[in-house]
Amino acid sequence: MSNVQSLERALTILNKLSEYPDGLQIARLTEQVGLSKSTVHRLLATLTNMNYVEKDMDTDKYKLGLQTLFLARNFLNSNTLVQTAKPFLTKLCKEVNETIHLCTKDREEVLYVDKIESTQTIRMFSRVGSRAPMYCTAVGKVLLSGLDSEALEESLSKMEFVSKTAATITSKEELREEIDKVEQQGYALDNNENEKDLRCIAAPIYNHEGRIIASFSISGPSTRVTMDLINEVLVEKMKHYSADISRHLGFIS
Repeated sequence: MSNVQSLERALTILNKLSEYPDGLQIARLTEQVGLSKSTVHRLLATLTNMNYVEKDMDTDKYKLGLQTLFLARNFLNSNTLVQTAKPFLTKLCKEVNETIHLCTKDREEVLYVDKIESTQTIRMFSRVGSRAPMYCTAVGKVLLSGLDSEALEESLSKMEFVSKTAATITSKEELREEIDKVEQQGYALDNNENEKDLRCIAAPIYNHEGRIIASFSISGPSTRVTMDLINEVLVEKMKHYSADISRHLGFIS
């Protein structure tokens, strides 16, 4: 079934604005979405009237309006995964004092559905609702490890491998080997692969059917989240919280 063009374009604009919390001027937005200025202007007028977009009169920048938050309210309030994991991840954050993310798979990307911020001065920048590649993030590797062979190959076929750092995985073969490793050890690492000098460790969350439905991670600068800390402390801690959260979602190991 083909998409309704005007609706698709309006949603493309909203998706693009979600990447720029400080907003974009119409000329820059037009470049970003690949539409004519007149089309973007017309769609923005409707979105603004309905409060999905707001315009800063001082800077002439457009950004997401409060109606987008209104749409998400029930999802955030009723999402069993977020509600169940929240107290555990909050406790984990207090124990390690590093940023904690809760993520799910959305098409071929990682979607950040919750975040517990550390009190550290230097910490990872991210937002709930933002996305990241699967092949170069610890949470993405965990989510891929939960796919059956057919679904995994389909995901791999759709991936475009972009070298984010010198350590980024850039081939399907290398990623398959990494996913096999994740399955065997029960956790995944992003060792400066998505962002330079940032290291993450992630573990799976299982539902009552024993299927991986989410992943959570500890993220921080490599100077703090060292390999010694990971091997001596964090691996065991992640496995413990993985089991606890999964058990509260009905998983019996």
